[in-house]
Amino acid sequence: MKTAKTSIKLTMRASFFRFPLIRLTLLCITFSILLLSFIGCRPPVIVKPTIEPKPRVGLVLSGGASRGFAHVGVIKVLEEEGIPIDIIVGTSSGSLTGALYAYYANADVLERQARKISAEDIFDFSIMNISRGVVKGERILRFIESNIRIKNIENLKIPFAAVATDLNTGRRVVFKRGSIATAVRASSSIPGIFVPVMVGGRLLVDGGVVDNLPIDVARSMGADVIIAVDVSQPPTNYNINNFVDIILQTFTIMGAEMNKYKLKESDVVIRPDVSGVGMIDFSRKDYLFLQGERAARRALPDIRRAIIEASK
Repeated sequence: MKTAKTSIKLTMRASFFRFPLIRLTLLCITFSILLLSFIGCRPPVIVKPTIEPKPRVGLVLSGGASRGFAHVGVIKVLEEEGIPIDIIVGTSSGSLTGALYAYYANADVLERQARKISAEDIFDFSIMNISRGVVKGERILRFIESNIRIKNIENLKIPFAAVATDLNTGRRVVFKRGSIATAVRASSSIPGIFVPVMVGGRLLVDGGVVDNLPIDVARSMGADVIIAVDVSQPPTNYNINNFVDIILQTFTIMGAEMNKYKLKESDVVIRPDVSGVGMIDFSRKDYLFLQGERAARRALPDIRRAIIEASK
């Protein structure tokens, strides 16, 4: 009996190997089962949601001499409230504040640096070049070089530009690369007070002569939302006693007229109350910081609304 069973098994095994079609069919079935098992064990495919890029916020800081300390208060509130500052463009004192913040990217450090600035750091009066200006401008260069430890604009933490004016042609000059100190020095050179600075064969003076709020520069650098900070004040002034007062008052009038049109290009305008503060008064920093903070807080709903609209 045992011999008969063994004979049957051998016969079946032999039959299996004699019929290649049967072998192929069984192998295909086995492979299919294994393949289906593998597919069933694969983890599900996760489709990541598309992340829309956030709008880039450009901060445009006007000139205004010592009234520019109000810019510090504005920046402090924006940072505290989580409003991004992706691009900074400044004219005159706005270029100085903007360059410092673009370097430190920290409002507390910016405020400490602003508190250190004295009139002596900016105004080095001299009668040697009185025909071109009474302030040489060397001290502001030294101040920038000693407080911003990198040389070139393109190496700042935040993209930055400063605006100056070509005195010979009247054209606007925008610094987006090169020396930070030279750019700020040129942008802050109030004509008749500061000696003009020669850069690349061009005689440059304060950017406020042609563009006190260079909003279109921030747009060209990629800003989707523009926050413009205007630290000018109404031009009425009956306290004019010398040639410096005359020049500064002339600048105030020019800036006020220019800003009427420029501000229409911005998404949000912040106007700190700087009334009663002289353009070369360095004794009221705390007041100006506070006015900047108050104005920025009033503007927060408009800023958030503009960012949301730009995100759509």
